[in-house]
Amino acid sequence: MHFQLSEFLAPALMLFVTGFAGAVLKKNAIIVFMCVELMLVGAMLALLSFAAANGDVNGGVYALFVMAIAAAEVAVGLAILVRLFRLRGVVDVRDMNSLGD
Repeated sequence: MHFQLSEFLAPALMLFVTGFAGAVLKKNAIIVFMCVELMLVGAMLALLSFAAANGDVNGGVYALFVMAIAAAEVAVGLAILVRLFRLRGVVDVRDMNSLGD
């Protein structure tokens, strides 16, 4: 099956740009965290697109590693956010200027 590379790079770029805009503009830490994950999905889609266009199976292997690392990142990130919410009662990025307090 033949496909144009732009058919997959355009959605990858849209996912990445949407995630970047959300991470920069939003103030809720959970939303920012989700936007960073959206950026990761966009980058992974671009990686898979380039790998499929070149007929390389290593791109799929790299994508699996990225997904495993993203799962660990989600677990650690959400644990940190839940702990901060329990300590301070807020998940606003503007109110979280230091973790040591």
